[in-house]
Amino acid sequence: MPGLSVRPCSSWALLSLLAVDLLLTAGCAGKPSTARQTVATLGDPCYAKALPTVGEGGLAWGSTLSMARKKSMDNCMRYAGRSGGTPETCQVVLAQCRK
Repeated sequence: MPGLSVRPCSSWALLSLLAVDLLLTAGCAGKPSTARQTVATLGDPCYAKALPTVGEGGLAWGSTLSMARKKSMDNCMRYAGRSGGTPETCQVVLAQCRK
């Protein structure tokens, strides 16, 4: 076929580039991402979610469980009031700390 001849030099260069790319990719595959580790260790360890009977609730993080509960209740009352809900019915439905 007249237009499909490949010069040996260009084939060798293409294979070399492919090999280098594969080596670089394989070298990084086993290393943990420091960005993911940093994100996982930042922030407060405890969270709580408060919901009203009607309207939007609030989720909050805190350094202690009691702080997270207080923040989530404050957020619930604020968001429930803005969304036409019932802020006075807010209750914490979930609260825990990461291990």
